Amino acid sequence: MAQFSVNAQRFDPYKNFKFRLKWDGRYVAGISKVSGLKRTTEVVKHREGGDPSSSRKSPGRSEFEAITIERGVTHDTEFEKWANKVWHYGAGLGAEASLKDFRKDLILEVYNEAGQLALAYRLYRCWVSEYQALPDLDANANAVALQHLKLENEGWERDTSVQEPTEPSYTVPAG
Repeated sequence: MAQFSVNAQRFDPYKNFKFRLKWDGRYVAGISKVSGLKRTTEVVKHREGGDPSSSRKSPGRSEFEAITIERGVTHDTEFEKWANKVWHYGAGLGAEASLKDFRKDLILEVYNEAGQLALAYRLYRCWVSEYQALPDLDANANAVALQHLKLENEGWERDTSVQEPTEPSYTVPAG
């Protein structure tokens, strides 16, 4: 049986420019870009001894690609604090990493054009494998300075408790 949308009038896909990222129970300020969520499953080829001319395929290990997030450089130190839990210069020999709490679960929320929550994904056991505090600086450029985190993760899944919103309808006043 086919499932029908709550919003039967919507034919357009959601746009990719309205989203928010949450960690430690709060939204992260200024996120301007999140890379795609990608999972790849290895293909295991095998063949039966009595069938030498063809092989069979079955699923093997699944890998979740790292996620990169970007935001403009500000005085907010959340990116740096998290990156420093994995490796902190000057912390002292043997104390460079915080193995207790360097992983975080994140929530990525996608909104429709009316600002209603449309989709959400849970990203599990993320940790910082790459941190860029400052981009290349160029006196002749006209751009925002961006910092980024590359997050390794152990999987993600769609939050099915987030249902498709009933989009508002606006009427134009007569007159």
